[in-house]
Amino acid sequence: MLTAAFLVGVVVLAFLAVAVGPLYAADRFRDLREPTGPERAALDELRREAGLSVDRVAVVEGADPDAIEVSVEGPPRRRVLLLTEAVLGELNEEVALGLLAAEAGRVRTYYAEFRAVAIAVVVGLLTAIVTTAVAFDAGFSALVAIGLASFWVGRRVQYAADDRAADAVGAARVADAFETVAERRGVEPETGDWSTWFEVQPPLGDRIAALRERAADDA
Repeated sequence: MLTAAFLVGVVVLAFLAVAVGPLYAADRFRDLREPTGPERAALDELRREAGLSVDRVAVVEGADPDAIEVSVEGPPRRRVLLLTEAVLGELNEEVALGLLAAEAGRVRTYYAEFRAVAIAVVVGLLTAIVTTAVAFDAGFSALVAIGLASFWVGRRVQYAADDRAADAVGAARVADAFETVAERRGVEPETGDWSTWFEVQPPLGDRIAALRERAADDA
């Protein structure tokens, strides 16, 4: 009975760490501020067009002036849009719209929640193996099966999120936004090889290619 309660506790803690941890860390360890009136008005219009609904918007202060960050953190009904000042002051409106639409797609497909559940299950299963609550052979086989399934499903969810973003603002606009941010960061969007099949998040280059293909089909 105690072992079962311990395993449940581990799973719940792992889920909360992934689902709530980033927002908690941002609130405690990053300098955040409310958007100014003009910033909020501009963001509200962009969010409306992108279809992004959140409970709070916070601007990250003190980051690299050229840093581009747009992310939605937190569980449903506590979602917070975090973005750097460069997104508001320097980034082209079309690029900002594409990035907001991408986050809206992830929110609508519950990508973050899926990732949190997948990690919590894997951590719980590892704990069960270590505590001998399940036999090693059976536990290891289940761990491999669940891990591979999570990788595959996670990639499908991310591509579905990109499709939602494309539905809202157009596939080409989202692809352009990804490429612009990669260029500003000085990186080349990577494409997948066999090793990337063991990642929940598909490579950015593959996501851009899929969006370009959809844009060509929609043209």
